[in-house]
Amino acid sequence: MSRLRVAVVGTGQWAAQHARIFSRRPDTELVAVVGRDPARTSARAAAYGSTPYTDIDQMLGVARPDLVTVCLPNEAHFEPTLRLVRAGVPLLVEKPLVFDLKEADVLIQEAADRGLFFAINFNHRYAEPVLRAKAAIDRGSIDRPVFATWRYGGEATQGTSMHANLIETQGHGFDMLEHLVGPIVSVMAQMTDATYGDFSTVAIALEFESGAVGTMLGTYDSSYADPDAPLVEINGTGGRILIHDIVRERDIQESDESRDFHVTFDRHVEAVVAALRAGDPPPVPATAGRRALRLALAAIESFETGRRVGVSE
Repeated sequence: MSRLRVAVVGTGQWAAQHARIFSRRPDTELVAVVGRDPARTSARAAAYGSTPYTDIDQMLGVARPDLVTVCLPNEAHFEPTLRLVRAGVPLLVEKPLVFDLKEADVLIQEAADRGLFFAINFNHRYAEPVLRAKAAIDRGSIDRPVFATWRYGGEATQGTSMHANLIETQGHGFDMLEHLVGPIVSVMAQMTDATYGDFSTVAIALEFESGAVGTMLGTYDSSYADPDAPLVEINGTGGRILIHDIVRERDIQESDESRDFHVTFDRHVEAVVAALRAGDPPPVPATAGRRALRLALAAIESFETGRRVGVSE
């Protein structure tokens, strides 16, 4: 089987994980690294045995990738992603999809019009404790979920949006809770800008379609180094699931597995490559990014209006 030709757009810290994975898999070849700074791009490409480019269109014409992954600054996703969608190349993009719902709809629609493979990297789904929690819930180990809690705190991500914490970081929480418990149908939010002007900490009450309720607490006013910086709890009528730090520990102790966070992305890529080769839909489609943005914007509307906001779409 021929190797998939993969290009990585971006040269930041997490983009290095993209380059690492696709340069080392036996079934993929890293054919291009695209960045804005020529020296930085050349250094990244050299480190992973690839070819540097500073222009997306030139890269597409010369490298002819089978898959392009996009890992750019959080608020600079729309235009490069739209260009790649219109070029008709299969995509794996980093979250957040975008910060604007109309931009998300443009990307989703244009990709759908082309029948394009369009995946987003909500890699928390592939942490070992989460995989086991999802399997336990699906087989009814805790009976019917009654309430769910997501708590996720760390250092701030710099940007221009005052809601970067909610849209960029807590998008993982919206995706995770819907992945485990089902659709969220309404939100009620409180936020504080007490520390550095932006809404650095948010607290959200959730209502699920199933009748379960939940809470989200997301903050930039703590550290990823703190114990239980991410904490997920799902309580059901017949049991409880508790996930510590996403990759560190869970209360379903069937066997020991990797507790390296980066492995969650390796596992997601395994599923992405298999789906792309088989002609199947992405395991985590870009519509999940649109959904996380919709929930985040509903929470913002709830805070600004002081009322509960429905999110049935």
